[in-house]
Amino acid sequence: MKKILGMGNALVDIMISLESDNILELLGLPKGSMQLVDMERSNAVLSSLKNYQKSHSAGGSAANTIHGLAMLGAPAGYIGVVGEDELGGFFVRDLIQAGVDPHLIHSSQETGRAVALVTPDSERTFATFLGAAIELSAEHLGIQSADSTVQNLKSSIFKGYSYFHLEGYLVQNHELIRRAVELAKEHGLVVSIDMASYNVVEANRDFLLSIITDYVDIVFANEDEARALTGLEPEEALHEISKIAEIAVVKTGSSGSMIKSGKDQYSIGVIEVSPIDTTGAGDLYASGFLYGQARGLSLSKSGELGALLAGNVIEFMGSKMSGDRWDVIREKVNLV
Repeated sequence: MKKILGMGNALVDIMISLESDNILELLGLPKGSMQLVDMERSNAVLSSLKNYQKSHSAGGSAANTIHGLAMLGAPAGYIGVVGEDELGGFFVRDLIQAGVDPHLIHSSQETGRAVALVTPDSERTFATFLGAAIELSAEHLGIQSADSTVQNLKSSIFKGYSYFHLEGYLVQNHELIRRAVELAKEHGLVVSIDMASYNVVEANRDFLLSIITDYVDIVFANEDEARALTGLEPEEALHEISKIAEIAVVKTGSSGSMIKSGKDQYSIGVIEVSPIDTTGAGDLYASGFLYGQARGLSLSKSGELGALLAGNVIEFMGSKMSGDRWDVIREKVNLV
């Protein structure tokens, strides 16, 4: 089976269930967004919610996708930066236990963390302190540097992989993204990107359009991100994105998803579930879809696998599922 390499912000998710949307307003966090915060603001958010129950899981959009792929049995690797601390060790162990080959830089900074606030309607809002994750740079991918202290990952890391998956949260580092997709294409990889968050897309729209046009083969976006990228409603946005990428995927929440490649278009439904938390739904959709593509399945079958994983993960708090649930999913996937 074809191998998939991912790259993203290596974060540990701290999940907190809220009683109402009012707390988001008090904290100044727009519902459904991802806000970058410094360590002081992150600590302040956690302090204000100190009496709420919390759970931890290794996260970051691309890491979630790669973890899901490995749990399905796909050979997968991951590029990121973690701190030499307890959270960093937790992140690395989580990848290795899933079967992911970690290509990690280690930093003296604290490991990044994403405080994920989940409202009663299962929507999640992130206050993200990038910490060590922000140190990932183009230099780590092989650009020569006068600074001999920089740890470089050899560009040959791309050899042996067939797919390269990026998270949109990295797009604010234009040099890193451009260098990564250049190397991926030099090694013949299919490049996919998940748009991440609508506010990130809005802030980097022109750059994203340029990168997608020149390098990206598969684009994943939810309806808000698709609207931020194109200025259009979901189906019209799907058509527009498919003009610059080989495969466009627009996810429309409880309505399912739409996939378009060339003149071929498919509507994919959702599975019946009892949602608790939407964290990781988009990431796991990408896991299922890329798994299908890596196995040579059709676009519609790949979309169905994406819907299967997305539907299952929203029945759990956070972006990870139990081992028993993965057993059930693998049985269903093997029947496809």
